[in-house]
Amino acid sequence: MPGFLACTTLWVIWFSSDSAPSGNFEKGALMQSDSVASTDRRDFLRTSAAAVGGLALGAGVAKASPGRSLLPDSATAQVTLGQTGIRCSLVGMGTGSHGSGQASNQTRLGVKDFTRVVRHAYDQGVRLFDVADQYGSHTYLREALKGLPRESYVIQTKSHAIKTVDARSHIERYLMELGVDYIDIVLLHCMQKAEWPAEHTGSMEYLMRAREQGLIRAHGTSCHGMDPLRVSAKHPFVQIDLARINPEGAKMDSAKPDEVASQLEEMHNAGKGVIGMKILGEGKINTPEGIDASLKYVLGLGTVNAFIVGFESPAQVDDLLARTDNAIAELKKHP
Repeated sequence: MPGFLACTTLWVIWFSSDSAPSGNFEKGALMQSDSVASTDRRDFLRTSAAAVGGLALGAGVAKASPGRSLLPDSATAQVTLGQTGIRCSLVGMGTGSHGSGQASNQTRLGVKDFTRVVRHAYDQGVRLFDVADQYGSHTYLREALKGLPRESYVIQTKSHAIKTVDARSHIERYLMELGVDYIDIVLLHCMQKAEWPAEHTGSMEYLMRAREQGLIRAHGTSCHGMDPLRVSAKHPFVQIDLARINPEGAKMDSAKPDEVASQLEEMHNAGKGVIGMKILGEGKINTPEGIDASLKYVLGLGTVNAFIVGFESPAQVDDLLARTDNAIAELKKHP
């Protein structure tokens, strides 16, 4: 356990500062030269890797604040993502349905119809928008949100960068493509191995630096596989995780939903923000009964702060928001 305690101490130093997008960090260890900060970041990552490795070998897990989150009042109610201080709507919009090679179902709509769906979602109260370099959706979202107050919505994007120089290049380009001064959440995209922290030390260090500089507000992972998910649940670099979750095991890290749910509970109890995806199994859950059951399952876990759905039409937005409202009402009536 000593390794975990050291890791936890460093976590407090690095992640206790306000999460607002500002480069003015006046708390303790964060006020230092970049060279000293860089050394501390590397020490943090080394200590974290050792601590997480020890836990993975059976040293145990310390749960910080157990307990389920209260159900929000509606699909568009504001929720807080773990201990990051970032607030967004319960339901968010994804832009990566069948997304690869700089395209997705959403970008294939074209700029005009993409904008129509995004603005309709925004008008209904959706305030979380998930994009990625892999989907080619940055510039589409920029056009769709043009003219809206920057502080009124949350942008989450992802990077495949491994090295520091590539992560810096990605963030600089993403800011230009999105037309913003800061990005709320940046995730390491599609972690597939338990060794992802060792392989991504450079990009992790840069994302930590970018957060200090106010270029991003939070960092974390999206995982594809139970091994990387288990590591993300324990690793203090992960402030937010984008996780695949539904009651049927469709397009998930495990065909056993409870196995995934246990890791999300661990994340939640550790104060991490948990955002669900693949709620409808990338279209495999498509009957009214199946959709309703999935919404009730995910909301009933009490550990998923928010979730994204890949809307392709205003009608889909309206239907999902209404079903989510109904699921919340049912769960509150019959907890």
